[in-house]
Amino acid sequence: MPEIEGTDPAEPEPWEYVLHIPHDLRAVTVCRRTVRLVLTLHGLIRLTDIAELLATELISNAVRHTKGPVALRLRMRAGVLRVGAWDADPQPPQPPLSAEALTQLTHMEEGRGLALVSSCADLWGWQPLSRSGIKGKYVWGDLVAA
Repeated sequence: MPEIEGTDPAEPEPWEYVLHIPHDLRAVTVCRRTVRLVLTLHGLIRLTDIAELLATELISNAVRHTKGPVALRLRMRAGVLRVGAWDADPQPPQPPLSAEALTQLTHMEEGRGLALVSSCADLWGWQPLSRSGIKGKYVWGDLVAA
């Protein structure tokens, strides 16, 4: 492969996958399995458990709390895996619970999503993002692969 000026030959090529999913909670399982498959094929199996957790929380939040289309995005660039979910609600996500509040919810099925993302990701955030003319937001968590 010819070397491209300004690139580091030791740095792997960046890649990105986007999975558009129906507004259906069963799609969360499809996303989780897709994350495992993609990361395994890219030799990043050590990140699969945490990346699956991030994808599960982000996508289930998008499906449960918004209406309209949802998409999962996996992007690897410069040694950082970004797991993100786009949804059609432009409102900011609710801030994650504090660690103290999270301990009160250990037996509950809901209300822990962004607190888990915040705890497990090296960095997380959100931004407004329109897709195909539909206003929405993109919520993401980064995992350093090194």
